[in-house]
Amino acid sequence: MAKAINVSSHFPASEHSLSAHDELRALIKDCIALSRTAQKKLYEKYSPAAYGTIRKYVPNNEAIAKEILNDAFFKVFRDLHQYSFQGAFEGWIRRIVIHAISDHMRRNVKHDRQAREVLPEDAYVSGHQVENLSHKELLNLIETLPDTQRSIFNLFVFENLSHKEIAGMLNMQQNNCRWHLNDARRRLKEKINSLINK
Repeated sequence: MAKAINVSSHFPASEHSLSAHDELRALIKDCIALSRTAQKKLYEKYSPAAYGTIRKYVPNNEAIAKEILNDAFFKVFRDLHQYSFQGAFEGWIRRIVIHAISDHMRRNVKHDRQAREVLPEDAYVSGHQVENLSHKELLNLIETLPDTQRSIFNLFVFENLSHKEIAGMLNMQQNNCRWHLNDARRRLKEKINSLINK
């Protein structure tokens, strides 16, 4: 019987192919041992999803998105020894990516508030209105929001973070965070209404 290909110099080949879990464990061990080949393989496998997440927050600036991606993977490789194989590796990477995004946002967030408070009814969008739009149209509308509003909206809606968590990540007051979220909703409502009423 032919022997399996040796995935790692640290893990001997067996007569049975390695499971996906064993392959990941071997790849991570080689990355920790600073194998350039292993690091390249891990980056090529997981960076596309990470980049897709980043582009939701930075849709109009490829250079900044790539900078955040590089920061995130620097942290991935730096902290790889801390991964405990509890939970999905993709989820572990995603948390690092979200923190890299929040680090960028914290450095660039605008704390300015307009004088007018955003009332709940100004920001309410009915399910009926949203049903008339495609998923892609909604994502395109979100991309047009100002950076701070878009980032907070994404963290709240897509990452399911609380105002307290977002405020802590961005070093801002929770009330400020709420205002930005409501302002994002208000802007989205206006954009959705203008699209529907065309």
